[in-house]
Amino acid sequence: MSGGTTEYTIADDGSFTAPLELFYPYKRTVGPLLSRFLTGLREHRIEGTLGSDGRVHVPPAEFDPMTGEPLSEWAEVSSTGTIVTWSWQPSPVEGNTLQHPFAWALIALDGANTNLLHAVDAGSADAIRTGMRVQARWATEPVGSITDIECFELVPESAA
Repeated sequence: MSGGTTEYTIADDGSFTAPLELFYPYKRTVGPLLSRFLTGLREHRIEGTLGSDGRVHVPPAEFDPMTGEPLSEWAEVSSTGTIVTWSWQPSPVEGNTLQHPFAWALIALDGANTNLLHAVDAGSADAIRTGMRVQARWATEPVGSITDIECFELVPESAA
């Protein structure tokens, strides 16, 4: 089926699927704040910035959402958390560490007050749900990038 120049399909349930190509054809420096965050990931450590209200922001926020002042205090959080919401990615995404279907999820890491968007290797859409516990699966060769967390994996309910 075609609509203008964008091709799309309609699933049996009435939902639309359309191709999306998202890329950033530039490079930039990350600065001292994200540099510290990414260095922590390389060392299998997740840190966030501490706001004036005591909230821990992961990924780190440069400025306090309450006061607008620069944030300089850090707090380490757990690599385990809870799925807040998720969406199933039925086909691989070029450049992603997972080359099979997976979920994108907002994850509330233990000790953090904001959510981290990352991939969850759940096996199937039927295996994942909001409220499930997940843990980071670290890359075997970390480089100081968000991909140092290869993805998150479901924590077996007996262990959660």
